[in-house]
Amino acid sequence: MECYASSKLLSSSCIPSINTQLHTSLCKPTAVKKEFSRRTLCTALPSLSLGKPFLPLRHGLDRTFYQKRLFCNPSKSHKGHIYSATGNQPWDFGRFVKTLFFFDAVPNPLKFVESLVEKLSGETSPEPVKKMEYSGIVLVAGATGGVGRRVVDVLRNKGQRVRVLVRNEEKAKRMLGPDVDLVLGDITKESTLLPEYFKGVKKVINAASVIVGPKEGDTPDRAKYSQVRIVLYNNIHRKLVVILMSFDLCYSNSSLWGCTPALEALEDTIKGDSPEMVEYRGMMNLINAVKGSVGLREGSLVFGWEGNSFKDLPWGALDDVVMGGVSQSTYVVDPKGGEGGGPTGIFRGNVSTSNNGGFTSARTKNFSSPLDLSAYDGLELRLKGDGHRYKLIIRTSSDWDTIGYTASFDTVEGQWQSIKIPFSSLRPIFRARTVVDAPPFDASKIFALQLMYSKFEYDGKLNPSFVEGPFELPFSSLRAYLQEPILPRFVHVSSAGVTRPDRPGLDLTKQPPAVRLNKELDFILTYKLKGEDLLRDSGIPYTIVRPCALTEEPAGADLIFEQGDNITGKISREEVARICVAALESPHARDKTFEVKSVIPFSEPFTVDPENPPPEKDYDVYFKTLKEGITGKEQLEPSPLAA
Repeated sequence: MECYASSKLLSSSCIPSINTQLHTSLCKPTAVKKEFSRRTLCTALPSLSLGKPFLPLRHGLDRTFYQKRLFCNPSKSHKGHIYSATGNQPWDFGRFVKTLFFFDAVPNPLKFVESLVEKLSGETSPEPVKKMEYSGIVLVAGATGGVGRRVVDVLRNKGQRVRVLVRNEEKAKRMLGPDVDLVLGDITKESTLLPEYFKGVKKVINAASVIVGPKEGDTPDRAKYSQVRIVLYNNIHRKLVVILMSFDLCYSNSSLWGCTPALEALEDTIKGDSPEMVEYRGMMNLINAVKGSVGLREGSLVFGWEGNSFKDLPWGALDDVVMGGVSQSTYVVDPKGGEGGGPTGIFRGNVSTSNNGGFTSARTKNFSSPLDLSAYDGLELRLKGDGHRYKLIIRTSSDWDTIGYTASFDTVEGQWQSIKIPFSSLRPIFRARTVVDAPPFDASKIFALQLMYSKFEYDGKLNPSFVEGPFELPFSSLRAYLQEPILPRFVHVSSAGVTRPDRPGLDLTKQPPAVRLNKELDFILTYKLKGEDLLRDSGIPYTIVRPCALTEEPAGADLIFEQGDNITGKISREEVARICVAALESPHARDKTFEVKSVIPFSEPFTVDPENPPPEKDYDVYFKTLKEGITGKEQLEPSPLAA
């Protein structure tokens, strides 16, 4: 609510007060005319056709009273109207009461008096407005795996806030430290992914994957998994060399392929949950759990038409009648007033500065549950301008008279336009003045929205385009949006080779073991591909990284990025972790699927001189070469598994 007054209204004896008898007031007899004629009322009120009634019937209000008392009826006098202490316009006390009933809120009279005093004595705030700050958390799933724990390290080194989703708290704290922000959950069990786990999460890196290991078992410290010695004969150097290679060349938790023939002879099997549960059902559960936190590429409709459906909000008029003014407004639906003859909502009315007023607004009732738009960067209005400046006010408290986070916007007369209002541009306003020590805007707790046309800006300034009289603002939608350029919000570590088991004409004898053993391993690669498809179809801005065989070698080797799922090779886990984190910050990685390997062949180890490490890579150089829509599925026949 905006309250404005002049020095003529300073006397508290001239301020209307609500008590058990609605026809009384505290004003002195000299300030209020007790009765007036119907003729006086008709000439005083602005001429305005408001369409269908704006405020629904509430609390048993009589329909005749509701529809007719706002307008002229020559046959009756209206004692429900009183005159303001200043000016000569009658104050519609009945409409004031209806407004309070509609919003289920009766302002505290003492606070109302305080607002008038503040308006008269307050000065423009000398302090700059605090910029609304946002801090997003990066969630890492599979954080105790080989890639996942390195992702956590890279994020921490960059100063990012990290939360890990793990199944084993003790293991996670042992690996990641006792102070790690962790939540206990299992992506294969939807009921364990509680909504509060994802509050504040804006981005996700998923390194969780099915576990594959030797069928005959392993030692308690997984020695077989960790390392196998492969003796190779080096013809160039004429000597035997021993190369330590991760067993993940065969049994990777995210890239199951790339073994030598000697290792292929070892029988392998799925350990724990099946590929269907982890790679497909688990991905489905994780996407559904985070979708509301990380946001959708196309945004989220808050109000308006989308396709053939309409999402409405409980709009109601909140005009300067609440402070003695006579301005009026309404909200109606015009089924043919929108773009292309489609439907649109219309906020229209007549604004007057009589009685120290000068604003009209359409405000929603408090939502039964607050809107959580923390995944997004702002609100976008689609409207037809009339050349005036308006305000959008967002309220993050269920209280009636509280701070409104506000932004002004200008419109172009006669043109449909999109107005984007970043959350970071909102000003904390209370009673038309900036609150310099207000808490930051919290987009996760939006209780009400308000559109306002007002004579007043903030801190004593006036609206430069304000004109008394009729106005009309058609607006067809209100949508939360992601700021351009849109960055990936979900990075998924998959595996090279996922499209090959079903590829026609492919010589499987020349493919890595994971491709040849896909069926024996419960269709592991097939379900990885199905999990990828879920992410691609989710609407979440994504990046899908398909590493070749993972090694324990250091990062730093030159890389090859490819698309189409054709390459084989190896790559360091550390390198994959860095690629994942870099993708979160690059618009060139958004909605891309790619394979990656190093240029170092299997037969050669890669080492780094600690005294002279390689420079950090600019992964954008690689991301810029990638294209959307290339996955390798273009060459596939239908999968033997149902979708």
